[in-house]
Amino acid sequence: MEGGRNANQEAPVTERTTEDQAHEAAELEAPETTEGEQTEAIKQRKNGLYPGVSDELAENMKQGWADTERHDLEPVAQAAHAARRRAALSAAFPGDRLVIPAGNLKVRANDTDYPFRPSSDYAYLTGDATEDGVLVLEPTENGHDATAYLLPRSDRENGEFWLSGQGELWVGRRNSLTENERLLGLAVKDVRELAGALKEATGPVRLLRGYDAGIEAALADKVTAERDEEFRVFLSEQRRVKDDWEIAELRFACEATGRGFEDVVKVLDKAEATSERFIEGTFFLRARVEGNDVGYGSICASGPHATTLHWVRNDGAVRSGDLLLLDAGVETRHFYTADVTRTLPVGGRFTPVQRKVYDAVYDAQEAGIAAVVPGAPYRAFHDAAQRVLTERLVSWGLLGDLDVEKVLELGLQRRWTLHGTGHMLGLDVHDCAAARTEFYVNGDLEPGVVLTVEPGLYFQSDDLTVPEEYRGIGVRIEDDILVTEDGNENLSAGLPRQADEVEAWMAGLKG
Repeated sequence: MEGGRNANQEAPVTERTTEDQAHEAAELEAPETTEGEQTEAIKQRKNGLYPGVSDELAENMKQGWADTERHDLEPVAQAAHAARRRAALSAAFPGDRLVIPAGNLKVRANDTDYPFRPSSDYAYLTGDATEDGVLVLEPTENGHDATAYLLPRSDRENGEFWLSGQGELWVGRRNSLTENERLLGLAVKDVRELAGALKEATGPVRLLRGYDAGIEAALADKVTAERDEEFRVFLSEQRRVKDDWEIAELRFACEATGRGFEDVVKVLDKAEATSERFIEGTFFLRARVEGNDVGYGSICASGPHATTLHWVRNDGAVRSGDLLLLDAGVETRHFYTADVTRTLPVGGRFTPVQRKVYDAVYDAQEAGIAAVVPGAPYRAFHDAAQRVLTERLVSWGLLGDLDVEKVLELGLQRRWTLHGTGHMLGLDVHDCAAARTEFYVNGDLEPGVVLTVEPGLYFQSDDLTVPEEYRGIGVRIEDDILVTEDGNENLSAGLPRQADEVEAWMAGLKG
């Protein structure tokens, strides 16, 4: 990267807030009477090569730029859906001012930031994906007026567009406020004015906390933790049932993820020559080409690493004869993620004991998927899968003379099954996480809910309670299941699951 963040800017070392943006803009607008004063007005990097900006250069940079305002923009695909979601939110909180921030850039190291991803609730309600944005629903007699507060294009008159580390010539062009109004289908104002306005606001306010420190500071004396928690819970529950647009996003995420798994199988020989990181990098390429990113840190666990549930170090060896547990998902450009796991024999064929464990997990997953139907208790798929796994563990003699019912009562199977059999899926890989328990795990399934079904068996390398041939084997199979009106649809069914089909699929790709 050329010269770090900016040749003239002293980089911040903490999260940047909307107040920071306003402060930076104010500094840039300082009078430019002398070169010394100009140097003081612009944030300087300690070891930048240019000590300041001459009046002549500042004037030169203001001139000779074409008008690039875009006038032919149409609303983004999700604009109408976002409007319906805002209407439902408005109906739930009459009379309250509702504030949902996108979040700010976060520093990765020194003067480099992590790639920005908006808060899921903000993206859900606006269709926007830019940092520092804030959605505000102002109460009216008939509901709410929605406004997206966003950063305008970086200013050419005061030099922001080329002097600020977030200026247009450094990080790219932002949409103008008018352009964003056309794209999002709602009113748009300058976010740099919002914190001050909120400080003067009266009446009840609810805020989605944890994303914008500047906005939280502006509302510190106007919000309560209890009311904001109620708000957070509602927003989480609102995303529980997916609409047609969201389902299409998740279907594409699963299809792209399937292509990423195919990419990995084709280069397993290169992974054997390097490490699990070759697998991670291969899948990441697919995620970046077809989507925004991976939806979570890819688990590329080969051999005994497959017994570690969230193995994301991905620095181990890949060896023929071992199993590869690949748990990965493409996140679409609108932030909906797949979450798929396949356990693959690196050499292309399962050993007898690997197949024995794999078949048990496959049968458990089949039972779990069959239990995903509208009206069923959410827990039904977990209970069905756990029963199958427990039956196998008992039949293999791993639990002494205890019967299946007693093992399930005591939860002893969990030594080897470890985790729950799934979770809701959507904008977050663990979607709707703040929902009330009675509305989630103790609730019932209904059409439009999307969840994962992912049983597993994990025999640790140092587990002396199982025969040696089992030790170091970890198997998980995971698919993304949509509850339909009359049953379910496996959105990730394009990837084979049954052992013979997996071997044939791998052979075809390698061939």
